[in-house]
Amino acid sequence: MTPELLALTLATLLQLAQMALFSVLAQRQVGPRYAASPRDEGRSLTGRAGRAQRAMNNHFEGLLLFAIAVFLVSYTDQGNSLTAVCALLYLVARVAYVPAYLFGWAPWRSLIWFAGYLATALMLLLVLFP
Repeated sequence: MTPELLALTLATLLQLAQMALFSVLAQRQVGPRYAASPRDEGRSLTGRAGRAQRAMNNHFEGLLLFAIAVFLVSYTDQGNSLTAVCALLYLVARVAYVPAYLFGWAPWRSLIWFAGYLATALMLLLVLFP
């Protein structure tokens, strides 16, 4: 497995962990009865549950772009040490983003997000301009 595909696999497992974290925090806030209901009446989550939800949703967006970058690097067989470093940087940034969002580390949260974004963008540029 290439370093880029390994980072994608680990980032996907991170997303699963974020989904579990969000589920636990949300259920604590709304209660098991509402969580098991069809949720016809929406409820806004606050505090850490709301932050966990937003961090999870943010990673869904970033993970899609990162997956495209990894697939392009892999499909075009353009993986190298720089794309591997970018993939690792994306993964480290996403791992750091979770506590940064949950605990409200401003402005660090935004800087951490930007590091992952930049790593993804650079991977895409490296495919276009090898």
